[in-house]
Amino acid sequence: MTPLELWGGHECTVNRVGDRYFDQTVRSGHQHRLNDLDRFADLGLTALRYPVLWERVDAQGNGAFDWRWTDQRLTRIRDLGLRPIAGLLHHGSGPAPTHLLDDGFAPAFAAYARAAAERYPWIEDWTPVNEPLTTARFSALYGHWYPHRADERLFWTALVNQVDATRFAMREIRAVRPDARLIQTEDLGRTYSTLALAHQADFDNARRWMTWDLLEGRVTPGHPLWRRLEGFGLGERLAAIADAPCPPDVLGVNHYLTSDRFLDHRIGGYPAERVGGNEFMTFADVEAVRALLPAPDGLEGALQEAWTRYGRPLAVTECHNGCTREEQVRWIREAWEAAGRLRGRGVDLRAVTAWALLGTYDWNSLLTREAGHYEVGAFDVRSDPPRPTALAAELRRLAKGGAVPSATAGPGWWRRDIRLQFKPVFRTVESPEPRAEWRASATGSQPLLIVGATGTLGKALARACEWRGIGYRLTTRRELSLDDDASVARMLDAAEPWAVVNAAGWVRVDEAEAEPAGCFAANAEGAVRLARACRDRGLPTAAFSSDLVFDGRRDRPYVESDAPAPLNVYGASKARAEREILELGGKALVVRTAAFFSAYDPYNFAAHLLRTLAASQPFSAAEDLTISPTYVPDLVDAVLDLMLDGETGVRHLANEGALSWAEFARELARAFDLDADLVRGAPAASFGWAAARPAYAALGTERGRLMPPLENAIARYAAVVREAQFAAEAEALIDGAPARVTAS
Repeated sequence: MTPLELWGGHECTVNRVGDRYFDQTVRSGHQHRLNDLDRFADLGLTALRYPVLWERVDAQGNGAFDWRWTDQRLTRIRDLGLRPIAGLLHHGSGPAPTHLLDDGFAPAFAAYARAAAERYPWIEDWTPVNEPLTTARFSALYGHWYPHRADERLFWTALVNQVDATRFAMREIRAVRPDARLIQTEDLGRTYSTLALAHQADFDNARRWMTWDLLEGRVTPGHPLWRRLEGFGLGERLAAIADAPCPPDVLGVNHYLTSDRFLDHRIGGYPAERVGGNEFMTFADVEAVRALLPAPDGLEGALQEAWTRYGRPLAVTECHNGCTREEQVRWIREAWEAAGRLRGRGVDLRAVTAWALLGTYDWNSLLTREAGHYEVGAFDVRSDPPRPTALAAELRRLAKGGAVPSATAGPGWWRRDIRLQFKPVFRTVESPEPRAEWRASATGSQPLLIVGATGTLGKALARACEWRGIGYRLTTRRELSLDDDASVARMLDAAEPWAVVNAAGWVRVDEAEAEPAGCFAANAEGAVRLARACRDRGLPTAAFSSDLVFDGRRDRPYVESDAPAPLNVYGASKARAEREILELGGKALVVRTAAFFSAYDPYNFAAHLLRTLAASQPFSAAEDLTISPTYVPDLVDAVLDLMLDGETGVRHLANEGALSWAEFARELARAFDLDADLVRGAPAASFGWAAARPAYAALGTERGRLMPPLENAIARYAAVVREAQFAAEAEALIDGAPARVTAS
């Protein structure tokens, strides 16, 4: 058996909503970056799924083909030694004059496929239509995409039209290149259900195979869905397909954590947006991984089922997890390891594809609107040039071999108890393979060392590591004292961490004016001492700085390259730490941030504000100091991602936005339905602070925006606080005593 190959691809969907086309290649910036292809090749890929899309080459649908962009890219792909897998339609409906329900759709598409094959006769592998079943569902059953229909007969028509388009396209391609291979992709999951919904699960589990069943010529009398389609008037077309099938040379399985579904007729325990139904029953439809015990069989189960059913070569043609960095790494690693196990059992599995190398935009809304929601891939396109992430490093490791990094070792969230979002349900659907055979390995021994056990940041980092399954050690001052070289060395040598985050330091801005020596000892001397010890051991390290390193004289948000000019002792201590840490060299990350708020800190500005307004008391805040508030959970997630990605240098991390403290207070008040008129704006000079503050200290970035907008962060903060209040009230009722709930 040939070695398992690593393929790749950038998310290249061109879908239509109304009269508007959404083009992922444009949105990711790949449209204008030819050197992305060099980045892809450097990962160790052997093949690249690549768009030669009908809508992009023949935008008007009149045969006036514009091959210039595609010519340049495919030439570069060939020069780099990569094998292209040409895709002609990716969740699209074709140029403006046609659509999936058009009688002329398939012949017109075949004519385009012939032109593409004649233009690129050297391409062997083709995916004429990506995921026909999924595209038909979203376009003609659910109405999300053009032509926006919601009718089962039209859904089946759209699917059959795409299958015909594939058959006709491959006929034309093979007229040019007889040995051309069809690599047919489709999303493949499994539906589980309560007994009352077994009829729906049976239907879903038959429908999921229909792209491949049709191409194989299997949908004939006796097929479980033949009578249904024949009843919709498609009998003659099914016969024509069965008489001239087009079996795939490789079945391309796309499987996501959302692909396996669970249907429950007991809707009381599910949110309203998860409840739908069929003509007989109302039911909840949720991700099976969020409810089932044991967990669904996932990608390995789907691949095993496909092999058992068809016995044809397989490839994982999309592997992507829109999650935190370590979980993205664990997902591709699990797919690679599952492929190895399947090959060991005799399954002809050719490749695993790292999909969405440049990330994706707005798939959380199924590409129905342009909201700017970005999921990172192997490269983060929010930086210019795109920044390689920990996923890129993992792909290189898979391609070349090497030990699993401790930072990302261990099971993904879908293998841990935190996966259960709903009341667990014990499943009885028979599994294709024993579950115990493919449990993830235990967490690696090397922890992330977090210095500063008592502070907001240290606790928040530890909480994030717990949730994300990252091994950590949180140290107290007794265990690691930043004013003692020997103490630092002992802890680093004993813990053997893979990286160190310094979350300790002096935080009392005004008191620092009277105690500069203590402030500098903690924030500068101690921070540099730790960074030096990390450098000497080759350890990555992260340190935190502040917006108070600036003097506030800019009229735009400060970016990373702006020179510090602090106005107070605290800012000067942070500026000195920045300078000396960066001068050390090594693998140091310095994070400037500002104005924390978090539901887990009862002493911050936001918590104090909420307690005051809840008591109907006025609250004074500075009207003439502009800041960029930072939601601590967003901050620590971003820092962990950057550490996993191996980032160094200065980064600005604050939620996107610039407003005064008084404006921030009013936004918080409105989010909690409190009286914003109780917030009294006042000049900073009226507060009698010992330390001067910069009038304008908003943080921007020239290295790519990683944090969500402030409005979004405030909404999530409010939801967390309300949930905590509800839990406290419920607990008090159980105890028979009235609840005392604070905003913290």
